[in-house]
Amino acid sequence: MVTIGLALGAQRMLKRRALIRKLPAVETLGSVTVICSDKTGTLTENLMTVTVLDVMGERQAIETLVRKQVPVLDAELRPAARPQVRSLGLLMRAAALCNDASLDLADVDGDRYRVIGDPTEGALVLAAARLGFVRPELDQRWPRCAEIPFTSERKRMTTVHKTNVSPDQTDVPWRDAYCVAFCKGSLDGLIEISSQVWAGNEAVALTDELRQRIQVAHDRLAQEGQRVLGVAFRPLPDQPEEANEAELEREMTFVGLIGMMDPPRAEVKEAVATSKMAGIRPVMITGDHPLTAQHVARELNIASNERSLTGRELAGMSVQELQDQVQVVSVYARTSPEHKLKIVQALQDQGHIVAMTGDGVNDAPALKRADIGVAMGITGTDVAKEAADMVLLDDNFATIVAAVEEGRIIYDNIRKFIKYTMTSNAGEILVMLLAPFLGMPLPLLPLQILWVNLVTDGLPGLAMTIEPAERDTMRRPPHRPQESIFGRGLGQDILWVGLLMALISLGIGFWGWGNGHPGWQTMVFITLTLSQLGNALALRSDRDSLFSIGLLSNKAMLGTVALTLLLQLLVVYVPFLQEIFETQALPLDTLILSLVLSTGVFWALELKKWLVRRWGPA
Repeated sequence: MVTIGLALGAQRMLKRRALIRKLPAVETLGSVTVICSDKTGTLTENLMTVTVLDVMGERQAIETLVRKQVPVLDAELRPAARPQVRSLGLLMRAAALCNDASLDLADVDGDRYRVIGDPTEGALVLAAARLGFVRPELDQRWPRCAEIPFTSERKRMTTVHKTNVSPDQTDVPWRDAYCVAFCKGSLDGLIEISSQVWAGNEAVALTDELRQRIQVAHDRLAQEGQRVLGVAFRPLPDQPEEANEAELEREMTFVGLIGMMDPPRAEVKEAVATSKMAGIRPVMITGDHPLTAQHVARELNIASNERSLTGRELAGMSVQELQDQVQVVSVYARTSPEHKLKIVQALQDQGHIVAMTGDGVNDAPALKRADIGVAMGITGTDVAKEAADMVLLDDNFATIVAAVEEGRIIYDNIRKFIKYTMTSNAGEILVMLLAPFLGMPLPLLPLQILWVNLVTDGLPGLAMTIEPAERDTMRRPPHRPQESIFGRGLGQDILWVGLLMALISLGIGFWGWGNGHPGWQTMVFITLTLSQLGNALALRSDRDSLFSIGLLSNKAMLGTVALTLLLQLLVVYVPFLQEIFETQALPLDTLILSLVLSTGVFWALELKKWLVRRWGPA
């Protein structure tokens, strides 16, 4: 039943866009206390749109129309004039060339382009095309000849392009160079490798005053929740023999900043509120600037304070030093994949059950270490998916919360089944043990015991694994996975419910045996079976009455109870079954008495739940 329950739960999770790769993860999800999530694409739409260009204090707002469609984005580009400020045009040309996204003409009218590639780079290519700098034309004019790919450690990308193939170099500052290197990335790293800044018509020295002006402009955009990239270039006298980071990424000329908006997913704010209500703390881990991360965290109510940690701070901390911080910090910015592993370890050392998202190859160690590794189904690599316990088919934070809810439902239902089967079997054992002390003969025959186990444990138990969620499923803290199976009163219930079931069944049997009733064994047989059916109905909820949740809320349970009752009556009243099970047909009044007494367990459990609702748990 446990295996079937986990399998059915995994099937339900798949319908909610969560693919379970390892069956035990279904149960572990119900105990998660912290969800560590990436920002881009998980908390946000992953539909980047360039909104602001900033060069030496000159700002221009632009629009890029993007329609959601994964994995290819279609964008309709309206005619637009080239930017008035020359440096803004230089900024967009550099951003479009230092880029791995591509544009393909998709229709004969020439006003619609297909963007293939990373959403951030796609937004840059679209913005450039919006301003009249179309990528295919730029590639033809300045073809790429070398590149240094983006890495999460450097947080920048550099490409080298030939310039001598262009017949007209009058509008660019690299007109006298053989090649030009473009670099785009985070401002922190870019400003370190820049020695000059483009001032519209010439390059000037990057003084402390100019650095401060650039930093203020960057922080202003980041505080608005924008993702900010810087762009720089460097003319080269000849083509480099190899793409060497130390040689190319130095003495750059800084051009400007590009601000991009990636709106939060509409459903994520509600999912964050739900997770908090369920005692689960959401944590954001992103490579973006701390100000951008804090803005999104505030908008989604992830952070209750202004505290955040950056990758540089994390690198200087040991796991032990980080343990004190993870309890209060919910935003980690400018991080790299190895920082995720350190955060997971620190949280686990504090006793948390951690779910961690990831999509890259380098995220695999953190996904392996986390209690629940969650890979991105759309943007995730195969390595990340192999290391994960669960794959998000829509890369959505809300799907993680939905999976946690399913995990809690499954855990609750498995526990209900264990409680049901243990209390029912305790009743059977006590019937057999207590009868000799009353001087009674054997109350049940071996075949009758097997029958009781078959019809009461099998069908109702299976129906219990698909019981709908209780009303407080996501309004209570998670249960520790290390808790005893007999915890939270289950052991006590096994004793008193089993004893009550045995006393009721033996009571009617003792009365029939004492009065010389020939069918006294059948009376014990049918009362015990029906008592277990009442037990199954009452255990559908730990707190709510059966009459409030409704008989029809689990039609499978109602059907199995009705079927079991019918089968039991057939065993008692069909002649050839009477011979097999050694039962006797009971008179109507005796049958009604057995039916009435068998409801005792049901009413006792309903009374206990009423007391719990009124006075709370003991």
